[in-house]
Amino acid sequence: MLETIQPKPKSKISSFFSVLKQSLKGAEVDLTSISIKRAIILLAIPMMLEMAMESVFALVDLYFVGHLKNSSLAIQTVGLTESVLTVIYSLAIGLSMAATAVVARRIGEKNPEAASKAGMQTIIIAVIINLTISIIGLLHARDILLIMGASAETADHGTNFVRIMMSGSIIIVMLFLINGIFRGAGNAAIAMRSLWIANIANIILCPIFIRGLGPIPAFGLTGAAIATTIGRGLGVSYQVYNLFNGKNILKIRLSYFVPDWQQIKAIIKIAAPGILQFVIASCSWIFLAELVATTGGEAGSAGYQTSLRLMMFFLLPAWGLSNAAATLVGQNLGAGHVERAEKSVFQTIKYTMVFLGIVSILFLTCGHLFASFFTEDRAVIKVATRSLQILSGGFIIYGVGMVLTSAFNGAGDTWTPTKVNIFTFWVFQIPFAYLLAKYFEMGPTGVFISIPVAEVGLTLGAYILFKRGRWKKIKV
Repeated sequence: MLETIQPKPKSKISSFFSVLKQSLKGAEVDLTSISIKRAIILLAIPMMLEMAMESVFALVDLYFVGHLKNSSLAIQTVGLTESVLTVIYSLAIGLSMAATAVVARRIGEKNPEAASKAGMQTIIIAVIINLTISIIGLLHARDILLIMGASAETADHGTNFVRIMMSGSIIIVMLFLINGIFRGAGNAAIAMRSLWIANIANIILCPIFIRGLGPIPAFGLTGAAIATTIGRGLGVSYQVYNLFNGKNILKIRLSYFVPDWQQIKAIIKIAAPGILQFVIASCSWIFLAELVATTGGEAGSAGYQTSLRLMMFFLLPAWGLSNAAATLVGQNLGAGHVERAEKSVFQTIKYTMVFLGIVSILFLTCGHLFASFFTEDRAVIKVATRSLQILSGGFIIYGVGMVLTSAFNGAGDTWTPTKVNIFTFWVFQIPFAYLLAKYFEMGPTGVFISIPVAEVGLTLGAYILFKRGRWKKIKV
C-alpha cells in the first residue's frame, strides 16, 4: 500500500512573502472572510507605502530648496505653504474618508455597482468645492504667507510657489479622493502605485525645474511647485485610467457622473464632519506654526517645519496602517460582522504601536542626523532636533488614537472624532501652547511640548468613546 505524502506546510517566512506579493499585486479578495491578520497585511502594506510616498513630496521639495541660496527663506516658504495646504488636505481627506466609508459598506454588502456610483458622486462634490480654493490661491498667495507669520522678504520670495501649489489644489484632492475610493473597495495597491508614479516624476523633475536643464531655465523655489504639481497630475492620470479600464471590482459608467442629489446629500452628511475634523486639526497646526515663527524667528520656524516634514514622513505610513482599520470596519459592518470589525481595530493597534515605537527610538537617538540631511544651518538643525525629540515622546500613544479615529471614520461615524478634535486641539492644545510659549517664555519648546500632551488626551477620549460602541450602529 502506497503511503500518501502530505505536502509540507508553508513556513511563516514563505507565507509572509506570499501575502506581501499578493498585497503589492493588488489581487481582489473578500476581506470579510479571510483571517483578520491576513486582511490587515493585504491592506496595510500598500497603504503604508502609499502614505510614505505622500510624505516624500514635501521631503523632496525640502531637500532641494534647502540647498538653494537663502535656504532658510525657501524652507520657511515650503513649510508654511504645507501648513496652509493642510486645509486642502483636510478637504481631500474628509471627502476620501466619506468615499472609503460608503464604498467599503457597499462592497461589504456585495453591491459593487452602488459602490462605483457613490465614488463618482464624491468626485462631483470635490470638483465644485475646489474651484473656489484655486481662485483664492491665485489671487492672494502673498497675503497667505504674511498671515502665516512670514516676513515680507519670505512672502516676496515664495509668492509664485504658493500660487502654483494652491491653484493645483484640485489635483491634490483628486489624488487623495480617488485613492480613498480604491481603499474602500479593498484595492490599496492601485492607490499605492499612483503615489509611486507621482513621486518618481517629482524626484526626477524637481532638480530639473529648480536648477534648470538645457532649454528649461532654473526656476529655483518655484520649480519645486511646478515639479510637484506635474508629478501629482501624472498620479491622478493613472488613477483615472484604472477607474475606467473595467478590470477592477469598481466598474465606472458615464451615467454615474450625473448628479444624484439624494446620494450627494448622504455623502456630504458623512464628509462634512470629516472635513471639519481635519480642518480643526489643521488650523491648530497653522496656529502652532505661526506661534513658533513669532517666538523663534526664521531659524525657529525653519527648524520646526523641518521636524514636521520628518515627523510626517514616518507618521503617514502609520496613518496608512490605520487606514486598513477603516476599510475593514466598513466592509465588515456591511457584511454584518460587527465583532470581527472590532477585532480588526485592536489587531491594527498592535501593529501600529510596534511601528511607532521604532520611529520614536530613531528620533530620540538620530534626530540631528535626519535634520542635517536637509539643511546645513546649525541653528535650524538644533531647533529641529529638539522638536523631534519632544514630539516622539507621544508617538506610540498617538498611534492608538490614530487607529481609533480611522475606525470611527470607516464606520461612517465622523462626528465622534470631530468632537474629540475640537476639545483636544482648540479647547486644550492652542491655549496650552500659547501659555507655555509666551506666558512662561518657553518659545518654540513650549509649542513642541503641547503637541504630545494633547495627543495623549485625544487617544484617551477616542478609546472611551470607541468602547461605548455607538459606531457599530451607524447607517451609511
